[in-house]
Amino acid sequence: MTPLRAASIAVLVTLGALSGRAVAHSLSPALLEIDELAGNRLAVSWKMSIYQGPGVTLRPVLPPECVPETEPSETAGVDSVTARWTAHCGPGGLVGRDVGVDGLATGKTDALVRVTLADGRVVQGVLRGSEPRLRIQERPRRIDVIRSYAKLGIEHIVTGPDHLLFVFGLLLLVGSPGLLVRTVTAFTVGHSITLSLAALGLARVPSRPIEVGIAASVFLLAVELSREAGPRATLMRRAPWLVAGLFGLLHGLGFAGALAEIGLPAGEIPTALFAFNVGIEIGQLFFIGLVLAVGRVLAWLAPSSLSAARWFPIYAMGSLSALWCIERTLALVAPSW
Repeated sequence: MTPLRAASIAVLVTLGALSGRAVAHSLSPALLEIDELAGNRLAVSWKMSIYQGPGVTLRPVLPPECVPETEPSETAGVDSVTARWTAHCGPGGLVGRDVGVDGLATGKTDALVRVTLADGRVVQGVLRGSEPRLRIQERPRRIDVIRSYAKLGIEHIVTGPDHLLFVFGLLLLVGSPGLLVRTVTAFTVGHSITLSLAALGLARVPSRPIEVGIAASVFLLAVELSREAGPRATLMRRAPWLVAGLFGLLHGLGFAGALAEIGLPAGEIPTALFAFNVGIEIGQLFFIGLVLAVGRVLAWLAPSSLSAARWFPIYAMGSLSALWCIERTLALVAPSW
């Protein structure tokens, strides 16, 4: 049994066990939006659900130096009320000051805060009863941007079983170390291109079709791995680097969806984008190294009689990706499914 085949079962079990996390709340969170205007003024929008518990009063809190200029103008929605007003603050703006919401602990709900500063930077966060204030920090240093976005890239790739399963399939497909390096590099170049284009707003594709395409790429790779080598090699086996690069374009759009949820810091967009890409590569290389290391250990421990088990990871990979294809296609054509 080869090292890669020996590591397959352990890797696939781990990938199959990964699942998303969801947090549900009985009440819709409140939303506080603040825009810095010229002349040390603020435009404030406060949206709150009409369904509140008895005795619960949620109230937005601005810095003490911020004095309302106008009376709140309320607009009623189906299940919420939105109040808008302007305020005048002292010199220096909101940087270094706190904004927040009172009453969250009693109401047992959350509040979303989004602050757009005069320099274009957006600061956002989630407030809870235990953390009812958000400190508006100074513009982050470049090294802090690199560190935080590289960490986000690592976290995204290591918690993305479909991306990792595709990389795992490339390891099974490619035999020689030199060809493996070219193949993984092509995949990296492919997803870096579309990730950058999408993050910069130059390529906009709906996320659900992309998720279906990513699952299909894993399935097609599993189908190729299940075939016995014939007299005429397929394109995927003759030039795996080319196929990896093309599928990398697709996976990059998936990475961009996660980056869009996080956002890019104004003034440091190229740095943050580069760091996120580097983080993805660090996580990818760590995964490859882990698979190779575990494979060598299991190949040394496993008896030769288990060589027939080499088909298990391929069929497991195909079954799991087929399930993703079905689930994501149903979610695409019937969102309420």
